[in-house]
Amino acid sequence: MNKILSIEPLGFPWKTQDPFLFCAYHRDEYPNGNSSMGVDIEELNQRNIGQDFTVKDGWRMYHGRTIPGFPYHPHRGFETITINKEGVVDHSDSLGAAGRFMGGDVQWMTAGKGIQHSEMFPLIEEKKGNPLEIFQIWLNLPKQSKMVDPHFKMLWNEDIPVINHSDSSNRKTSIQIIAGKIDDVEALGPTPNSWAANPHNSVGVYTVKMEAGANWKLPKTNPEANRSLFFYKGESFQIEDQNITSDHMIELASSEDIEIQNGNQDAYFLILEGKPIGEPVAQHGPFVMNTQEEIRQAMKDYGKTQFGGWPWAETEVVHSRSKGRFALHSDGKEEAK
Repeated sequence: MNKILSIEPLGFPWKTQDPFLFCAYHRDEYPNGNSSMGVDIEELNQRNIGQDFTVKDGWRMYHGRTIPGFPYHPHRGFETITINKEGVVDHSDSLGAAGRFMGGDVQWMTAGKGIQHSEMFPLIEEKKGNPLEIFQIWLNLPKQSKMVDPHFKMLWNEDIPVINHSDSSNRKTSIQIIAGKIDDVEALGPTPNSWAANPHNSVGVYTVKMEAGANWKLPKTNPEANRSLFFYKGESFQIEDQNITSDHMIELASSEDIEIQNGNQDAYFLILEGKPIGEPVAQHGPFVMNTQEEIRQAMKDYGKTQFGGWPWAETEVVHSRSKGRFALHSDGKEEAK
């Protein structure tokens, strides 16, 4: 069996397979922050503030006005997984929950029947740059779970399982297991109503770093699963003598072990895999349901309730510069790291 099913260049956002809906990779070399953890006005000139997705001077403002990020916006019918590799992300939502997470941390949020949330990137460093590197992944929910209560949890860096593999030449591969299982190493639990919560759905989310020249085997999984490997940084690697350069997405056979031989530079991958939900997908912006009628109902419900409204004074909510990593849940329970 051919282990490589397809190869295509990465776009923006990255192409995904069921059960995933969306994947975006962000790398921004943000400048020093000002006293408000934002960007000085003169640096915002010639930017389309509110819709700034064009890289200029190495960074983008996205929908932020003075602080980069995504001010409050609604979701219904799916989940968001935000993987932070470097930088600071501040979360706030319509349930009154909030948090700050940094490099190595992951936030997993079930939108369910509806939530508003904000993801801002405060520039907390005033005397040096504030680089940010994150993945934003949307994982679909099946029809039976689309209207569950919203929920979010933090997977903290120090708790996420990591496999450190050495090949026969002692070259290293590091695998962060955000969801799923590789060999005998199993991820932390996802949110309770996630498609990933049932192990039979074989949902896997892994970030991988391979040293130059390293060899590593991605083991086979559920033959019903879709499997995508995103090669987003490096030079080249080989699978079955097929040479693949960076900035490509590779669809792989899930029923086969995949031997990866890295090239002459360190290589970085994101791997998404899982059994497809196999239901119709109707999407209108931040709402993902099964039918257009359900989409129209989502829009009506949001118009009436704003999914709980917005309990925060600002639309671009950021936490104190001195605040460390934390998660404040809607029940008032706070985790601090």
